Amino acid sequence: MPRNAPHRSWRDALAVYCQAPVVAMLFLGFAAGLPFLLVFSTLTAWLRDASVDVTAIGFFSWIGMLYSIKLVWAPVVDRLPLPGLTRLLGQRRGWMLIAQLTIAGGLVGLASLDPRESLALVAGFALLVAFGAATQDIVIDAFRIESAGEEVQAAMASTYIIGYRGGLLAAGAGALYIADLASWHVAYLSMAALVGVGLITVLLRPEPPRASLAGQLIHEPRVRGFLRANRHRPRVWRRLGAWVTGAIVCPFTDFFTRYGRQALWLLLLIGLFRISDLSMAAMANPLYIDLGFSLSQIANVSKVFGILMSITGGVVGGLLVVRYGIANMLLLGAVLAAATNLLFAALATLGAELPMLVVTIMSDNLANGLASTVFIAFLSSLTSRAYTATQYALFSSLMTLPGKFIGGFSGVVVANQGYAIFFLWSTALGLPAILLAWRLSRDPRLMATPHAGQGR
Repeated sequence: MPRNAPHRSWRDALAVYCQAPVVAMLFLGFAAGLPFLLVFSTLTAWLRDASVDVTAIGFFSWIGMLYSIKLVWAPVVDRLPLPGLTRLLGQRRGWMLIAQLTIAGGLVGLASLDPRESLALVAGFALLVAFGAATQDIVIDAFRIESAGEEVQAAMASTYIIGYRGGLLAAGAGALYIADLASWHVAYLSMAALVGVGLITVLLRPEPPRASLAGQLIHEPRVRGFLRANRHRPRVWRRLGAWVTGAIVCPFTDFFTRYGRQALWLLLLIGLFRISDLSMAAMANPLYIDLGFSLSQIANVSKVFGILMSITGGVVGGLLVVRYGIANMLLLGAVLAAATNLLFAALATLGAELPMLVVTIMSDNLANGLASTVFIAFLSSLTSRAYTATQYALFSSLMTLPGKFIGGFSGVVVANQGYAIFFLWSTALGLPAILLAWRLSRDPRLMATPHAGQGR
């Protein structure tokens, strides 16, 4: 990965956004963003509105850890064909369809429940939605990387983020509007219907080209070595061992082979980059509600200002990466992601001041839109096209696991120390990521790494 990409004209940078694979990521991004808040901050707003204790709400953020352990089943999604569906739609589209149907079913289940009476069942259906959403993310990430070359990956990441933020808007402000005007049950049924956006996109877009599983395995040196060493074993044993070696072992050894000792620094940055904003996210909506803002006020600010800033941040992040490269933009993203938490601390101190709510939501969405676009482009550049689903699942799992785990205790901190102190702590959690991003951006030996798209 080059430290700084060659500068392009602004016209060339903008023209990338007209390509069909780039446009398609707008809708797949929406499909990916839709379920996230429905098992996270929107769910916490519903729980708090139903007078569920804030400590219990904090632990609900652990449901999001399913996103962080998707690496466990990513090799299956990457390599295992689905009977009938894979032949009809292809490996990526078939798994995407199954994941989306799982999400829709889980949302319908949630819509039928009352948290005050069935909190355990709410957790169970939320886990089902999160499992389907995490599986969908595995496939969409692989689909994105395989659908176009490196020169448009940043633009695809940008439109993905815009679509993702649109999904967050629907699941956040949209769900809050519906809940305020009708009920939470109607809101979650409406969100289940919106899963159709992803379903339609899956049916319309072609399967990206990729080598057959047999073709990939036979050219993998470690698989050939396994077959030679076990040539006298039964055929079934050899086939199973070759699959496990190619699907599970090779994606990990490939990454460490390409990056050597630098791999440890890269993995450390991946684990720390989003720890600040993920650890505090479960307490944002409870803060707004406890300060006295109505659901409609929260939705209005999120709709008018939040989505605009999200789109702006996503587009700006994509353009900056295309024009100036990834390295320097990583540092900017890390600083913005941590610094905006200070605004939440200020809001908690000032109270129900609507202008401060506007500034907080605007800044948070702008920072997250930019940082997410840059970081997705960064992770995509590290991923070998031979192992897209598994390697990207490794990176995205590591990216979310620390923040989600710490976020589980967010309610405990708020209950004991208050919102302001909690958001100050979450800001401090971002400092290691800033320092590491600064070091990586300044050290050409770490940033001038082999190109991930070259594979083995």
